[in-house]
Amino acid sequence: MEQVKERVSYWCKDTNQHKVEGKEIGVAILDTGIALHPDFDKRILCFKDFVNKQGMIYDDNGHGTHIAGIIGGSGKLSEGKYAGIAPKCNLIPLKVLDKRGNGEINHVIEGSKWIIENASKYCIRIVNISVGTLPNTDSEEEEKLLMAVENMWDEGLVVVVAAGNYGPKGQSITVPGVSKKVITVGASDDKIELFTIEGRLKDYSGRGPTKECVMKPDLVAPGSKIYSCNSRYGKKGRAYSCKSGTSMATPVVSGAIALLLSKYPEMTNVEVKLRLCQTCMDLGKCKNQQGWGELCIKEFLSI
Repeated sequence: MEQVKERVSYWCKDTNQHKVEGKEIGVAILDTGIALHPDFDKRILCFKDFVNKQGMIYDDNGHGTHIAGIIGGSGKLSEGKYAGIAPKCNLIPLKVLDKRGNGEINHVIEGSKWIIENASKYCIRIVNISVGTLPNTDSEEEEKLLMAVENMWDEGLVVVVAAGNYGPKGQSITVPGVSKKVITVGASDDKIELFTIEGRLKDYSGRGPTKECVMKPDLVAPGSKIYSCNSRYGKKGRAYSCKSGTSMATPVVSGAIALLLSKYPEMTNVEVKLRLCQTCMDLGKCKNQQGWGELCIKEFLSI
């Protein structure tokens, strides 16, 4: 836990050094929604609910709020201690998961189409998908999901997806993280033993190769015991909560990309992916466990 804290602190120093905060970059988040946490200031540009079709901004699970805080929380209630990676970026949360964190593929597909249609309106450059399902053989629905996610990539959006928590077996990358186009993120610190509702969790980060023999994940980032915005703040809940998983590692990478694009807005999604490949730190692990290595924000921003 201390190691994770030190690493996050180091990222913050890197960010300040480069004076990059992700300003004006829009990040769409396909998840459980978002709560009106003070750390989001007035940067929630739009909210869409594909599950319950409600107009108000809400998060009845908490996962989406935590993800949004890692990407772009300002750290206002912690005096910057729990600030997100890109504290000035704009957030566009889309609710595609219900209060239990479950969802239907068609909701993610609908959300993907909405993002393509509204990307210019809200300056969406990045899509964070900390959502996934284990692949099934010959699933038509999964093929449609992969197509929808890859359509966003083909439209020029940077799509960042979780590797899933079904490791350490091979071929345990979740859909849509199996896509060869998108940027798939695993957890670099899954050796940390966790005790969850589901039981003991260790070596959980999804591994490749995919069934198509594609190396995955593309890279890893810390995902264990990460503190971020708590959706229950204001309802007798603390301002921040701790969660773990590749879901938490994914927004670390999304936030870093928001920093890069605010500094170099002309970069394409392919160039962003190549930049990650060139600057990750090799951890000496199997390529189907670490991909290119661990995200190094200092190197990533130093072009």
